[in-house]
Amino acid sequence: MSSKLIGVGVGPGDPELVTVKGVNALRAAEVVVVPVMDTGERGRAEATVLHYVPGEKVLRVVFALTERSDRGRREAAWDAAGARVADLLGRHATVAFATIGDPNVYSTFTYLAHTIGELVPGTVVETVPGITAMQDLAARSGAVLTEGTEPLTLVPVTAGAAVLKDALNGPGTVVAYKFGRQAREVAEALRDSGRIDDAVWGSALGLEDESIRPAGDLDGEPLPYLSTLIAPARRDGKRGGKL
Repeated sequence: MSSKLIGVGVGPGDPELVTVKGVNALRAAEVVVVPVMDTGERGRAEATVLHYVPGEKVLRVVFALTERSDRGRREAAWDAAGARVADLLGRHATVAFATIGDPNVYSTFTYLAHTIGELVPGTVVETVPGITAMQDLAARSGAVLTEGTEPLTLVPVTAGAAVLKDALNGPGTVVAYKFGRQAREVAEALRDSGRIDDAVWGSALGLEDESIRPAGDLDGEPLPYLSTLIAPARRDGKRGGKL
């Protein structure tokens, strides 16, 4: 009988934002894998998971979570993590992998699932959706993501500030992820596009060191890596104006 690997989205950090289905999946799995960096510090996914399952059920697996320049090191980390999880699947019927946000949105789980598909053919792979940072920031800041026929563009600024500039020149709301190290370029792009006044950024959402500020407060200093930006679409303030 095939083993099952389940990617469980545990939200952006606030334990209360894990779905009931997500909690049930974590508790039903025989082991819960959490991704960590090689620094050994507890990650956000692990901290969230420990609100719902005992620590002895949680297994840390090292990933090169922020490695962008050294492809060899990144690939080696994926291979090692995949081998570790493949071994677990050989001994357990169900293994859960906890990921912040949603497992199908810029998630480490995507790479793990691909690796497992090659190492353990026949493994059943499922995902449980999670609340994303943009949804949480919208709720906490009061920013409306979309109205009527407006498009929504999600951009990882790790792809470069030029991608963000192109999106800001479009008609809809733009959400930027992972822009902390390029805060200066992001602020410049917002000002150049005339969209800085309504934009908002946030980090550590739902945690003790949460910060939610107007984008106009960006002074060019680096921000936490997992910072999120929302630049709402241009609107005329009329109810149903985009229908």
